[in-house]
Amino acid sequence: MAGKEKFELEYIVTTSAPILFARLSTPSGLSEWFSDDVNIKGDMFTFVWDGSEQQAELLFRKENKAIRFHWIDDEDDDSYFEFRIEKDELTGDTALIITDYAEPDEKEDAIELWNQQIDELKHGLGSA
Repeated sequence: MAGKEKFELEYIVTTSAPILFARLSTPSGLSEWFSDDVNIKGDMFTFVWDGSEQQAELLFRKENKAIRFHWIDDEDDDSYFEFRIEKDELTGDTALIITDYAEPDEKEDAIELWNQQIDELKHGLGSA
């Protein structure tokens, strides 16, 4: 088994960092675009999709900058998914950078799923 490959995606989002961060780090924000529902207990986030649950542990959080999770049921201990917010000083654009891992043969599907979810996020923010 080759293991998972790390990849990064960057999206320009027309909103402020605090508004975007709320969509990335709160149950109400995440349930608008990432999953059907989100429950938090301590550092454990439970994401719900079509009735099935998947748990992720919060590894890192920096207000209005970044948040990182690790899927509990993922045997690959080094893998995580992260949302990072960067502001382009020149253009003033807010960039959302997503870091994730996928098996080589699932990478295209994972990217396509992120693209769909970010479209949903942008729509919810009114920046689509």
